[in-house]
Amino acid sequence: MLEVKTSVGGEDVKIDRTLLEEYGRAEGPPRKSRTVFEATTQTTGRVRVVDYRNERRLIVAGDILSIYPLDEDWERLKKEYWWHALAAVGLPPRPRALLVGLGGGTQVHMLQRLAQPREITVIERDPVIVRVACDWFGLRRLDGLEFLCGDATRIVRWLTQVGRRFDFVMEDAAYAAPPEVGLPLAQALVPLVAPGGRLVINRHLRGDGREVAAALRPRFRQIRGRRVRRDGENVLICCLDPLEK
Repeated sequence: MLEVKTSVGGEDVKIDRTLLEEYGRAEGPPRKSRTVFEATTQTTGRVRVVDYRNERRLIVAGDILSIYPLDEDWERLKKEYWWHALAAVGLPPRPRALLVGLGGGTQVHMLQRLAQPREITVIERDPVIVRVACDWFGLRRLDGLEFLCGDATRIVRWLTQVGRRFDFVMEDAAYAAPPEVGLPLAQALVPLVAPGGRLVINRHLRGDGREVAAALRPRFRQIRGRRVRRDGENVLICCLDPLEK
């Protein structure tokens, strides 16, 4: 069952997704590249779902945020950062996972295939993105998903206060954010990592990856930086086994 929550006036409320059922749906004859969904939201801006050959892509502000293979051939994505973020750190069986930033949910599918997590919690600020991931990127078929909609900093603080812990945490929401936004979020996630767990931060090559790694180094037994591809712009900061304070 899918659970979607957001916050209004400081109180959590559930979203009736049927109110969005036909919102932004696009129609037209099949083409090599075809927009199947388009919307503009106050939170995210222009959101498009585009079918291109045998891939479905989530495109926001001209950037591809997620890929879903329509032919179910996930092997092609092994060169991308979603797969590397999991393969680089080694996950325990049946982990509890927290993803900060959803996109189309490519990381959710990767987790299901590589680690079979017992549960996945996702923080996503825009409920329309959640709806798009569920309706167009196959998340509605998956069990064990919890969606928390709202400001990531506020939700991370709440998760810490109620004592939630996760074996795998990935932050993919501040990829190109300025350091004054991305660094505090990365630091706030540390208490949510369970003993022996992993934290992975995705950053742009020209972003604050070095600063994030330096700030988190005293908090983990091991930290590794990894550029996904020589021709790519994703840098992963992989943090293994948090140290007790």
